[in-house]
Amino acid sequence: MRDSLGVGVAVGAAGLAFGTAAATAGLSPAQAVFTSMFMFTGASQFALIGVVAGGGNLVAGALGALLLGARNTLYGLRLADVLDLRGGLRRALAAHGVIDETTAVALAQPDRASARLAFTTTYVVLGTSWVVTTLVGALATERVSDIGALGLDAVGPAIFLALLWPRLREGGARTWLIAGLGAGLALAATPLLPPGVPVLLAASAALIALVGPEMRVAGPAAAPGAADAKESDNDGEGVRS
Repeated sequence: MRDSLGVGVAVGAAGLAFGTAAATAGLSPAQAVFTSMFMFTGASQFALIGVVAGGGNLVAGALGALLLGARNTLYGLRLADVLDLRGGLRRALAAHGVIDETTAVALAQPDRASARLAFTTTYVVLGTSWVVTTLVGALATERVSDIGALGLDAVGPAIFLALLWPRLREGGARTWLIAGLGAGLALAATPLLPPGVPVLLAASAALIALVGPEMRVAGPAAAPGAADAKESDNDGEGVRS
């Protein structure tokens, strides 16, 4: 409960950023709240309004949002076994709440009962705070006479960078290669293609992940003879087993 409440409140506060970005893109407070209630996946929401703000086609924005939200499908496959929910309605409601945070908190639990409690609590707290802060952000921005003077068009890219940075810090060389190639494709295509299309094109950089295992930096070199000694110990342990 403590972990779920902490994650729900902390991440839910980011709804302020979405509310302001949505209002800057031209959405009404009602439209912004509707998006947070029914999409309920931050990265996809920012992708959608980013395309809308740039004057792009709504279809391109929706495709970009779907690509970013596709990872939730994989989360759902994993959580289906962990939560083991019965009934079509319960499973459909739970599917709506399958996002990064609810998955992470649920999978960290030691048993099924705790996982269900963690998932439900995170879903309810985060979902509620996300919608409320979206409304607050949208209303506050709507009352500002000159939104452009606040530089709120930088909110969306800043949130994307915040979402991406932990992946880059934890990833290897191939992760950096994918990120760099994706950014390069987007920058090169932006002057030539309609808004939203460069983002879709940049996603093709992820295909690099399908090519072979990722190379990782080796640890400190072992002392001479250490590898042989370890292998001997392993062989002895196998014999004892």
